[in-house]
Amino acid sequence: MRAIDHADIVSFRWGGLVRAVIISSAWLALMIAGLLFVPVRVEWLGVIVPLVLLQAFTYTGLFITAHDAMHGTLMPAHPRLNDLIGHLCVVLFALFSYEKLRTKHADHHRSPASDDDPDYHDGKHSGLLAWYIHFMLEYVTLGQILGMGVVFVTLWLGAGARPENVILFWAVPAILSTWQLFYFGTYLPHRQPSEGYTNRHRAQSNEYPPWLSFITCYHFGYHLEHHEHPFVPWWKLGRWRSEQRSRLRTKP
Repeated sequence: MRAIDHADIVSFRWGGLVRAVIISSAWLALMIAGLLFVPVRVEWLGVIVPLVLLQAFTYTGLFITAHDAMHGTLMPAHPRLNDLIGHLCVVLFALFSYEKLRTKHADHHRSPASDDDPDYHDGKHSGLLAWYIHFMLEYVTLGQILGMGVVFVTLWLGAGARPENVILFWAVPAILSTWQLFYFGTYLPHRQPSEGYTNRHRAQSNEYPPWLSFITCYHFGYHLEHHEHPFVPWWKLGRWRSEQRSRLRTKP
């Protein structure tokens, strides 16, 4: 695969910002609709279920946006704005510390699927649930949980949302999103294959078509390509992968 040059970086300049605005705006609009305008009643299930799933998807988008910021690809020409947006996205997601996440993510790229990888938990023998619990305990803090409690009360008593709406449209989508990020972005890519790891990144990619790759986790399942070229933003990763495969097929 070819290296990324200056022209590539320039092409990333505004694309990340535009997508960050779209994702965060969709997250906010769905949040307001769910908290204030959707009755939590059985007859509304046809609206509630799609809205919760779509909100979970926008939560995942917030995190993927922050992930690009950690790699400096969100706004490469404006590093301060890049980090500010990344910080805001993880705070909106669940009051995470951007600096802590960035440090741990650097450790993940430095030593993937090893004892020094904070995202990893015995990929050959550990079950899905045990690995997920380990994953969450690595990142969630007591202070964060207390802070989320304050947010819950603020949305309930301050914003006037009913408690059941806060649970369904604020808490549940965030939890579903952590499962989505973990399953498609950590568990599937880094669990040990039966034949053992076959590359230095100890990672593998799914073979989903681009539309399904986007729906499952914003192309984060193209994980080997991400480790090989961590400075390709999520919205370029599908096309980047296709272009590289086409070059390999046509190479004499």
